[in-house]
Amino acid sequence: MDETFQHLYDHYHHDVFQFLFYMVKNREQAEDLTQEVYIRVLKSHQQFEGRSSEKTWLISIARHVAIDYFRKQKTLKQRILDKFDWEKNQIKDSGQLPEEIALQNEQIRLIYQALDYCTVDQRSVVILRYIQGLSISEAAQALDWTESKVKTTQHRAVKSLKKKMEEITTEKEGVKDEKIRME
Repeated sequence: MDETFQHLYDHYHHDVFQFLFYMVKNREQAEDLTQEVYIRVLKSHQQFEGRSSEKTWLISIARHVAIDYFRKQKTLKQRILDKFDWEKNQIKDSGQLPEEIALQNEQIRLIYQALDYCTVDQRSVVILRYIQGLSISEAAQALDWTESKVKTTQHRAVKSLKKKMEEITTEKEGVKDEKIRME
């Protein structure tokens, strides 16, 4: 098992981490979730039947770990929202977003920002297909979906990304025009 685990870690660690980073958009959290993936691999490796590649199996586990994380965050946020008095206190965050710091290329930043408006399924497909470079059949195996569901979700995700990117671009151009008029 040690050799098998080391093989999986050596060959796929970067792909698993990258997938999780794009899902949660936080380096430290992605590292923690990657560790959780490998804990699950240790516990369930004997159940791996070899019907898919090791990479798609690991990505599938990573996806489930990310979904579990989102569920926990949702309940945590709800508990905080329930206890916070919005009438008396206002929260303001003036810091830069992680994607603004991490990504310098404007087009990539737009895509990264637009990913927030996709569903978890759409985000998973975009990451697997365009960032991880998996084929449709590999993505289907990793997600435990049919190829046609991957294609449909990919189509909807791309359509959603294009629309949101256009909105973001239009908003930015509107802000620039306002600044010019004010000067």
